[in-house]
Amino acid sequence: MIENFIRRRRVFATLVMVLVAGGLPGCGGSPGAAESSDQPELPALVHQAGKPEMMELAPQNLPGMSFTTIQAVALPGTLETSGQITFDDRKVSTIISRVAGRIEEVRVSQWDYVHRGQPIATLYSPDIMTAEAEYLQSKLMVTKLSAASDDDFAKSMLEASRRKLELLGIEPDQIAKIQAAAPSFVMSAPVSGDVVQNQALRGSAVNPGDVLYSLGTLEDVWITADIYEDDLARVKPGQELQAVTTAYPNEVFHGTIARISPNIDPNTHTIQIRCEVRNRDFKLKPQMLARVTIVVRPGEAVLVPLSALIFETDRYFAYVQVGNDLLERHEVVIGNWDQEGYARIISGLRVGDRVVSSQTIQVNALWHQSHGESS
Repeated sequence: MIENFIRRRRVFATLVMVLVAGGLPGCGGSPGAAESSDQPELPALVHQAGKPEMMELAPQNLPGMSFTTIQAVALPGTLETSGQITFDDRKVSTIISRVAGRIEEVRVSQWDYVHRGQPIATLYSPDIMTAEAEYLQSKLMVTKLSAASDDDFAKSMLEASRRKLELLGIEPDQIAKIQAAAPSFVMSAPVSGDVVQNQALRGSAVNPGDVLYSLGTLEDVWITADIYEDDLARVKPGQELQAVTTAYPNEVFHGTIARISPNIDPNTHTIQIRCEVRNRDFKLKPQMLARVTIVVRPGEAVLVPLSALIFETDRYFAYVQVGNDLLERHEVVIGNWDQEGYARIISGLRVGDRVVSSQTIQVNALWHQSHGESS
């Protein structure tokens, strides 16, 4: 049906041009008729129910218009991207005050490395003194009533008082050494790591829940990097990778992909991956930039010449030849590509599509004019 419509339209247009050029029978040509024949004819629009709108435009009607065929190029077995180094949040500990009190002494500073069990601060707290007194009293009761029938009750009281001290942050070995109730308590590091945050100030008052320190270990670090959406099928957790930093350009750090984000950025069509990297000698520091190379299965990328793209407002478009001098306007999402003059197709075009690659701006102007719009 469409082909018959186009054939009839071309025949009609040819007859009109012959009549205008040669003059109607019995009538002489006039300057006005000659001038009207110079008015350009806009391309016809072809509408199909449920299908994209098409514009009829033959190459001979727009000198210089040419086409190129969309092709795929082979991708190597590696995928390169850039990322940023961060702490492994599974190995970051926040030390909080579990009681109300006052900091009497600060024993470590920011960026210090501390070992598990190392004293980090001395805290004055009447709450701890009260809990220690209850513990000592329960311990004395167990000793006095060891042969009595209610010995089980005394033991349960002792266990409850011991549990209360543990909840206040006192370690079991510290509890075993308590000989007398004292208002001062030495806090110890629960894990080994670097002091990445220090909010403990000598003489400052603290309340339950106040953050005093944050400790992080650099034995293993994360590198968070971005990959394009169409590369997602090529990566999976457990794949090996190599990382190089500007600080150590001649040293390669090895790791694996640990996590893949469940969300895709709708603006860049990228997705984040989290890589776990072994940090020998603690050389990798948070916020460092790294170049990441991931070993992946070979794939392919679909490329389009930049000359085939039209940018309007915030979107790209291309004109695809669909046969019989008909063009369809496709919205295209692109990504970066390392070859000058080309872009990588994320969506909108397929391998084998023939797209207008020269006179693209003129084709776009004709499209808008045919719709009665200004280009």
